[in-house]
Amino acid sequence: MEQQLKNDLLLRAARCLPVERVPVWMMRQAGRSDPLYRQIRQALNVPLEQLFRTCPAPMSDTDVESAVKISLLPKRIGVDAIIVYKDILTPLAPMGAHFRFDPGPILNPPIRTQSQVDALRPVDEPTSQLAFTGNVIRNLRETLNGELPLIGFAGAPLTLAFFLIAGESPIKRGVGVSEKATPIFQMIEEAPELLHRLLNKLTEMTVNYLNYQISEGVQVVQLFESIADVLPKHIYEEFAFPYHQKIFAELNSEAPGILFAKECTYLDLMHRSGADVLSVGKCVDLRNAKAETDGTVAFQGNVDNDILRDGTPDDITVAVKSCLKQGGRTGHILNLSHGLHRDTPFENVKHFVNIAKTL
Repeated sequence: MEQQLKNDLLLRAARCLPVERVPVWMMRQAGRSDPLYRQIRQALNVPLEQLFRTCPAPMSDTDVESAVKISLLPKRIGVDAIIVYKDILTPLAPMGAHFRFDPGPILNPPIRTQSQVDALRPVDEPTSQLAFTGNVIRNLRETLNGELPLIGFAGAPLTLAFFLIAGESPIKRGVGVSEKATPIFQMIEEAPELLHRLLNKLTEMTVNYLNYQISEGVQVVQLFESIADVLPKHIYEEFAFPYHQKIFAELNSEAPGILFAKECTYLDLMHRSGADVLSVGKCVDLRNAKAETDGTVAFQGNVDNDILRDGTPDDITVAVKSCLKQGGRTGHILNLSHGLHRDTPFENVKHFVNIAKTL
């Protein structure tokens, strides 16, 4: 029997149902801005790929326990949901693409030829191929005991393709697309059929991966299109949008689906993706977006993550008030424009959650 949630604010907000207050959580809430996270990582002293399961190493109970412990860290500051601690690259490992972190993700060699694309294995038995993720989810559900909803996630196919083709992160923080992304745009121009071949493989994997997470107990799933901000509309429309549609159409409808497209202004395409919730950046006016979509979809966001890093508590309060006013009471999940910066003062993180719950 499905566990009764003590706090179902996020699930109701995702379905545009009435809520007593707007729920709040943050992308990268269990990460480097938290001093406890840094302490745990230092004490574990293991490669990040071991905790993210982007490596082929055997699964250990200690690794599962560590992922559970890290996932639950934000509970102590009062967030309304827990997101599973893992990486968007995690499901690429059983396909044969094992990223290591040094300190960022590295794949050697990158995936750029048809033979390499064809050699990527399907993820059609996630129970065995992604058993680590399943174990973490089950342990989290048991530990939470209905206290908070659990969010699962996956990288969108085009974002994953960017990493696979670049062989590392294609984005430079604060700069945007890096020179490592050049082969990707070359493939778009010179071999679009090869890119579509790769995207179809990644889409099939993503559907299986997200549905597996739902079957193991996550109650919401989020699809990360983390490179949306560097995509011209014609590229987004051809190489991102149709795969979003396919994924959301094939997801288990028991769990609401969130589409996060980083600083994306193509609201019409996001709305047509089939997602229940659109997670938008600071470039989107929530009030206008809600008016344009006429209550047919919920929204998540969109306090500027730079304000949490650089601003005062008063700045954060003003930003949260403005966001809540724009988002309205119904169909809004308070979050950031993107993930927490690693150098965000933890006092600011706590203030963001506290002020969100008191306003």
